[in-house]
Amino acid sequence: MFLLLHFIVLINVKDFALSEGSMITPPCQKGYFPCGNLTKCLPQAFHCDGKDDCGNGADEENCGDTSGWATIFGTVHGNANKVALTQECFLKHYPQCCDCKETELECVNGGLKSVPVISNNVTLLSLKKNKIHSLPDKVFIKYTKLKKIFLQYNCIKHISRKAFFGLYNLQILYLNHNCITMLRAGIFKDLHQLTWLILDDNPITRISQRLFMGLNSLFFLSMVNNYLEALPKQMCAQMPQLNWVDLEGNRIKYLTNSTFLSCDSLTVLDLSSNMIMELSPHLFKDLKLLQKLNLSSNPLMYLHKNQFESLKQLQSLDLERIEIPNINTRMFQPMKNLSHIYFKNFRYCSYAPHVRICMPLTDGISSFEDLLANDILRIFVWVIAFIICFGNLFVIGMRSFIKAENTTHAMSIKILCCADCLMGVYLFFVGFFDIKYRGQYQKYALLWMESMQCRLMGFLAMLSTEVSVLLLTYLTLEKFLAIVFPFSNIRPGKRQTSVILICIWMAGFLIAVIPFWNEDYFGNFYGKNGVCFPLYYDQTEDIGSKGYSLGIFLGVNLLAFLIIVFSYITMFCSIQKTALQTTEVRNHIGRDMAVANRFLFIVFSDAICWIPVFVIKILSLFRVEMPDTMTSWIVIFFLPVNSALNPILYTLTTSFFKDKLKELLHRHRSKSIFKIKKKVYLHPLCG
Repeated sequence: MFLLLHFIVLINVKDFALSEGSMITPPCQKGYFPCGNLTKCLPQAFHCDGKDDCGNGADEENCGDTSGWATIFGTVHGNANKVALTQECFLKHYPQCCDCKETELECVNGGLKSVPVISNNVTLLSLKKNKIHSLPDKVFIKYTKLKKIFLQYNCIKHISRKAFFGLYNLQILYLNHNCITMLRAGIFKDLHQLTWLILDDNPITRISQRLFMGLNSLFFLSMVNNYLEALPKQMCAQMPQLNWVDLEGNRIKYLTNSTFLSCDSLTVLDLSSNMIMELSPHLFKDLKLLQKLNLSSNPLMYLHKNQFESLKQLQSLDLERIEIPNINTRMFQPMKNLSHIYFKNFRYCSYAPHVRICMPLTDGISSFEDLLANDILRIFVWVIAFIICFGNLFVIGMRSFIKAENTTHAMSIKILCCADCLMGVYLFFVGFFDIKYRGQYQKYALLWMESMQCRLMGFLAMLSTEVSVLLLTYLTLEKFLAIVFPFSNIRPGKRQTSVILICIWMAGFLIAVIPFWNEDYFGNFYGKNGVCFPLYYDQTEDIGSKGYSLGIFLGVNLLAFLIIVFSYITMFCSIQKTALQTTEVRNHIGRDMAVANRFLFIVFSDAICWIPVFVIKILSLFRVEMPDTMTSWIVIFFLPVNSALNPILYTLTTSFFKDKLKELLHRHRSKSIFKIKKKVYLHPLCG
C-alpha cells in the first residue's frame, strides 16, 4: 500500500513538473495573480477571501501552505507510528507482552531489553518505549520480510554496523528519541527498499556520505534535533531518490556549494533552527525541483542578491526571524511559482509583491490588504485628526479675539497650536491614503513607503512633535524663572520671545529635514512603515538612521522631558520653602502657582505620550521583541492625543479664558434681555 502511495506521489511530482513547464500562465503585473489558465488577473487580496472571483475557483485554491505535499507527509508519518491491525495472528512465536494481528507485531512499553525472538514471517515490528540499549550484528537477519521497524523511545546507544543486514524489503525505519551518538558507514547498505528513515532526537554529532550507502530508494530523511555541526559533501550522492530532508534544530554552522550537489530530486529542505551564519551564493544552484525551503531561526545576517535565483519551482520560502539588511525585489523575482513566504518583519512583504501569501500579516499598523490594519485605527485616525485641528484652530481664533494681559505668552501658545495642528494634518493624510489603498495595499506598499508623499508626511509629523516638545520646554523654563526667581529681571520681552520662537521652529525644521540630505547614510528614514513615522527600528536599518532616531527620541526628547520634570519639582519645592512677606507677593506667586498647576497636568499628559516611546526605544537597543499592535497604539493614539489635549490644557481650562468667556456670555445675555424689553416697550399688549 505504501509503495503504491509513494508511486502515486512520484507520478504527481512528474505531472506537476510537466504541467508547470508546459502551461502558459497569463502575465500579471505585480500585486496580481492569474486565475488558473484564464487570461484574467486579480489583486492578491482576492485570494482565499471566501468568494469565487475568478469564476473557475482558482482564487480559492492553495489557501494553505501544502508545498512539498505536507498532507501526504502528515498522513504517512502519523500513521507510521500506529499499527493498524486485523484480528487474526499468523505468527507462531512472539513474547506474551506483545500484541499480534496477522503478520504485524506490536511490543510497546513491554520492558524488553533486547530484540525478542519471533517468527520469521513478521512484516511489521514495533518495539517502541522499551529498554533496548544496543542492536548487535545481524539481530534482524532472520526477518527478511520485515517492511516496517519502530524502535523509537528506547535507550539505544550502540548500533552494530551489521545490525540491519538482510533487511532487503524494509521500507520504514524509526530510530528517533534514542541515545545514538554515532552511526557507522555502511550500516544501511542492505536497505535498498527503504523509503523513510527517522533519526530525530538523537545526540548524533557527525555523519558521512558513506553512511547512506545502499539507500537507493530513500524518499524521506529526518534528523531533527540532533547535534550535527556539518553536512558531508554531496550528501545525496548515495540517495538518488531523496525527496524530503528535515534537519531542523541541529548545530550546523556552514554549508558548502557541494553539499547539495547531487540532490536532483529534492523538493523539501528544512534547515531551520540551526547556527548557519552565512550561505554561499550558489548553495542552491542544483536544487532545480525544490518546492519548499525553510531557513528560519538561523543567525543569518546577509543573503546574496542571487541566493534563490535557481529555485524556479519553489513554492514556499520560510525566512522567519532572519534579518535581511540588503533586501530588494530582485532577490525574489526569479521564483515565479512562489505562493507562500514567511518573513521576520511585515515590512519585508513589500519586496515580494507577486507572492500570494506573505507572513506576518501585519506590523501592528498595516496589513496585507490595508494601510491601517483594523477598523479601530481607521475610525480613530479621522476622529483624532478632526479633534486636533478643530481644537487648535479654535484656540488660535479665541486667542486672537480675546486680548491677553501677557501678549508674549499668548503668542507662544498660538505658535504651539500651529505645531500641534500639523499633527492633525498628518493624520488626515494617513486616513486619505488608507482609503486610497484599501484592499490592495500590498500591491503599492513598497512604492508608497519609498514615495515623496510618504517622506513629506513623516517630515510633517516629525516637525510637529519636535517643535511641540521644544516649545513646551521653553514655556516650562519661562514659568520656572517666574516662580523660582520672582524678583529677577530675566524675562524675555516680545522681541526676544519672537527670536526664541523662530529658533525653535528652525531647530524643529532641521531635525525633520536632516534625513533627506544623505540617503546613503540615513536610508529611507521615514519609509519604515505605512504611516511614515520613524518610531522604531530593526537590525536592518541603516546605521545613520538608527543612530539619528535614537539621538532624537532618547537624546533631545528625553532630555527635554527630564528638564520639564526637574523644573516643576524645583518650582514646587521653591514655593514651599520661600517665606512670603507681603500680600502682593503672595498674590503674585499664587497666580503663578495656579499656572504651574495647570502646566503640571500638561507635563503629565506629555509623560503619558512620551514614556511609551522612550520604553520602545530602550527595549529596541536590547533587541527585545515587542507586540506589533503597540506601535499602532503609540502612532495613532498616544502621540496625537497629546496634540489634541494641549488646546484644552493651555487655554480652555485657564482662569483668564474662563473669566473672559463668562464676560462674553454675560454681555450676550444682557444684550438679549435689552432687546426683549425694548420689543415689549415698543409693542405693548392690549388689555
